[in-house]
Amino acid sequence: MSAARRGKTLYLFRHAKSSWDDPTLEDFDRPLNKRGEKAAPLMGNVMRARGVFPDLILSSPAKRTRQTAKLALKKAGMDEAEIVFDDRLFHASPNGLLKIVKNTDQLLGAIMIFGHNPGLSEFVHLLTGVEEVFPTAALACIQLKSQNWNEAGSGTGKLDWIVRPKEIVR
Repeated sequence: MSAARRGKTLYLFRHAKSSWDDPTLEDFDRPLNKRGEKAAPLMGNVMRARGVFPDLILSSPAKRTRQTAKLALKKAGMDEAEIVFDDRLFHASPNGLLKIVKNTDQLLGAIMIFGHNPGLSEFVHLLTGVEEVFPTAALACIQLKSQNWNEAGSGTGKLDWIVRPKEIVR
């Protein structure tokens, strides 16, 4: 079935675990810690195994989120993929995320958002009605019932799957 006939696919990827070692850093500037540096590529392997190749990749410009995106995409075999860094994604609310999704180019079939909690988990709930634990480096796939991004809204999505790093056998 073509992407146009089955609706739109939205991948939500929470940044990997960040470091709190330097109390002088602003939240925006916190890097990944060692656990995060291992989890991001691990989830990139999940992306590759599940055939996750979005048409558009959006990311919060926060340091930990940029690092997560780059490490995961490299391991997924998409290290040359363009990442659009969008300031609106830094601690975006569910409604802020919805606004971004609704304004996505209608020709694109799948988008991925690298972002933060609590916005991402609340966004999953808004779209699907499902409450899921969304720890650092978790990756969720939501199938929208519509063939148009601008029709996304409350209850218009179905949680296809979610993978958390702790669930992966290493």
